[in-house]
Amino acid sequence: MLLTEDIELLDGMPVIFIKSLNAIVVADMHLGYEGVMAKKGMLIPKVNFKKMTETITAAIEKTKASKLIVDGDIKNEFSKVDEEEFNELYDFIMFCRNSQIEPILIKGNHDNFVERYKEPFKLSVFRQQAVIGKYLFFHGEEMPKLDKSTKGIKAMIMGHEHPAIGIVDAIGKHERLKCLLYGTYKRIPLLVLPALNFFAGGTEINAVPKEELLAPVFKYLDIGKMHAIAIGYGSTIDFGTIKELRKII
Repeated sequence: MLLTEDIELLDGMPVIFIKSLNAIVVADMHLGYEGVMAKKGMLIPKVNFKKMTETITAAIEKTKASKLIVDGDIKNEFSKVDEEEFNELYDFIMFCRNSQIEPILIKGNHDNFVERYKEPFKLSVFRQQAVIGKYLFFHGEEMPKLDKSTKGIKAMIMGHEHPAIGIVDAIGKHERLKCLLYGTYKRIPLLVLPALNFFAGGTEINAVPKEELLAPVFKYLDIGKMHAIAIGYGSTIDFGTIKELRKII
């Protein structure tokens, strides 16, 4: 599905492809997730890294991308680097090398200490936001900074919120689908990416009050006008605006 002439949504994947950058863009990988949860007493199958790299591999095969932009939260912990995170970060860098794709990281609020691996891993790291080509990438825990360096950008792209929509079928079964949100902020197109993390079900944007959303940018735009493009079962479907979706839950 083409979102714009330059941005392609890959069917059934929480991923976008930007043609002019020849780049795949993902957000919220939360590497080391299962290991961190195990230390907190929650045992879950260790499949997240495998699922994410399978998705990225499929996206590379489809697009022939040469860059992989991770738009924040490549790791899981806030205040330290867990051993599981370090191991999976190393495995991720090796995966990128073997896949012949250049990783680029825009730091998120979970990405403390990541810069210490910038030199040994030859990892491109941007502290808060980055203008790459005609796009502004920021994670979303802080407001985007719009100044002379961002003049003329085509769109802003963020993560952080883990957006999803909740739907109920005819027999009352509730289901949550990851989604990409598409709208505008200060007349500039804004894309909010779903989490690549396999276990991150997401925040049901059509059910949660605006005041409870994490990203501060939502305080300054009409989220009801944003489109929810759901991802699931191998398909990518525009479910319309959040305002309309709120009427049917």
